[in-house]
Amino acid sequence: MQVSEIDVSIEVGQATVSGVYARPPAPVATVVVAHGAGAGMDHPFLSGFTRALNDDGVATLRFNFPYREAGKRFPDRPPAAIEAWRAAMQEADARSDGEPLWAAGKSFGGRMASMAVAEGMPAAGLVYLGYPLHPPGKPEKLRDEHLYGLTLPMLFLQGTRDTFATPELLESVVERIGPNAVLDWQEGGDHSFDVKGQKRSASEIGASLAIPVSRFLRSSRIAA
Repeated sequence: MQVSEIDVSIEVGQATVSGVYARPPAPVATVVVAHGAGAGMDHPFLSGFTRALNDDGVATLRFNFPYREAGKRFPDRPPAAIEAWRAAMQEADARSDGEPLWAAGKSFGGRMASMAVAEGMPAAGLVYLGYPLHPPGKPEKLRDEHLYGLTLPMLFLQGTRDTFATPELLESVVERIGPNAVLDWQEGGDHSFDVKGQKRSASEIGASLAIPVSRFLRSSRIAA
């Protein structure tokens, strides 16, 4: 059954950003999803991901950061991105029926979600679709300090060929965070989860990641 999507407007300070909300009957959770630095919420990867979640009984809200809404190239600084995250979560909460509310994001979007949670934004858990642990080729510049104080469930979905996260370093970070963090390697995937030799569209790739995410949502709810 195809779940209907509705366009929403989200006020972020003095600006307004676009969002797309979809809610299947009696969802097990709502997942709010932010895009990466180089693409907006309508990228086929994200739409494929959220629609597959909808088909599996999960409500979703994907949204644009202010810079993307304004047609700018360079991502917002963390304070502006965190403000957008708070506004998107509040929008999703207003549309919910009390189900768990998760924050997820592709690369930059996931990192900003984790920083927002570290600064007090409520969330049932975090899902990282390719966490940008460090810039490509610069493993000494880790973006991990804020992660170690987070005690909520976290799922790291990461391609084994992702140049934004050296495998050994990411494994060490996840181990240091503790048992609330789970690392799920996607064999052969790069930062876009594209696998050499596999002809899959961005939408198909995004949809494939909904499977482990949905499983993690449900297992975390049972554990809680």
